[in-house]
Amino acid sequence: MSASESTLRLSAKRTGPKLGRRLVVCLLLILVLVISIFASLLLGARSVGIDSVLAALRDYDSADGDQVVVYSRMARTVGAIVVGAALGLAGAGLQGLTRNPLADTGILGLNAGSALAVVIVVAFFGAAALPLIMGAAFFGAAVVMTLVYVVASVGREGATPIKLALGGAALAVGVGSITNTILMISKSTLDEFRKWQIGSLSAGSMETYLLAIPVIAVGALIVLTTARASNAVAMGEDTALALGFNLNRSRLIGSIGVVLLAGTATAVAGPIAFVGLMIPHAVRLLIGSDYRWIMPASMVAGPILLLLADTLGRLILPPSEIQVGVMCAMLGGPIFIIMMRSGMKSVKL
Repeated sequence: MSASESTLRLSAKRTGPKLGRRLVVCLLLILVLVISIFASLLLGARSVGIDSVLAALRDYDSADGDQVVVYSRMARTVGAIVVGAALGLAGAGLQGLTRNPLADTGILGLNAGSALAVVIVVAFFGAAALPLIMGAAFFGAAVVMTLVYVVASVGREGATPIKLALGGAALAVGVGSITNTILMISKSTLDEFRKWQIGSLSAGSMETYLLAIPVIAVGALIVLTTARASNAVAMGEDTALALGFNLNRSRLIGSIGVVLLAGTATAVAGPIAFVGLMIPHAVRLLIGSDYRWIMPASMVAGPILLLLADTLGRLILPPSEIQVGVMCAMLGGPIFIIMMRSGMKSVKL
C-alpha cells in the first residue's frame, strides 16, 4: 500500500462512521428509493392500487384504465431516477474537487449556461431535436464552467471556494440577462422555452430519458474516478499535492464528467435547483466525508428527492400539478436550513 493510500484511508477512518454503518445507510437509501419509485407510480390526481402497478409492469393492458395511468407515470419516474442521479453526483463531484460547500450546477452558473445555449439554438437555428438540444446544453455548461474557473483563478490565492461561488453567481446573472433578452424579442422561443425553464419531468418521453442514460453513465464513471482526488483535496491542496495528486488534471477530468451530467440533466428536464447542492450535504451527514461513499450514495439520494418532489407536486393541487423544479425549491430551502442547524456547520470539506 502506498503512502498516499495509507494517508487517505486513515483520514477517512477519522472523519467518518464505521464501514458497517455506511453499508446500513446505503441499504436504507436503496430501500427508500424503491419505496419512492412505487409511490411515484401509485400516487397522483388518480391514485391506483399496487396490483395495477404490478400488472402494468408484468403485462401491460391498454384497456385497463388504471394500468394506463401507471404507464403514463413510468416515463417521469424513469426521468426522476436518471436526472436525480446525474444532479446528485454532479453536485458531489463539484463540492469535492473545488473544496467548496456551495458548489452546485446552479450556483456555479452551469444551469444558466445550458439554458442560454438551448435558447440560442431554438431561437436562431430552429433546433428542436433532443440530440441538438443536449449538445447545446453541454456546450453552454462547459463554456460557463471554464469562464468561472478563469475568473476565480485571478489573483495570488487562485480559485478559492468563495471566489468560485462569487464568480459563478456573477456569470449566472450575466448569462441569465442575455437569455431573457433573447426571449423578450422572440415570442415563439419564449413559448417553447417556458415549458422547459422551470424544470419538469412531465414533458419528456420515455425515449428521451433512455437516450440520456448512456451519456449520464459516461459522465458518472468519469466523476467517480475522481473520488480519491476529492478525498485528498479535502485535506488541503498542499497536502493533496504532497501526496502526488495532479489537481489540475483531476479537476479537468472531473469537470468533463460534471458537464456531461449537468448538461444532460438540464437538457432533458430543464434547470432544477437545490438537488446538487443539498444531496451531497445530506449524504455527508449520514455516512461521513469519504467521497468514495458520498458520490455513489448521492446517485441514490438524488432520485429519492426528485421522486418525492414530483409525487408531492401531483398531490397538492389535483388535477393540476406543481412542476418538480418548483417543488425542489420549496422543499430544498427549509431542508437545507434544517441541515445547517443540525450539524452541517461542523462538516469539513
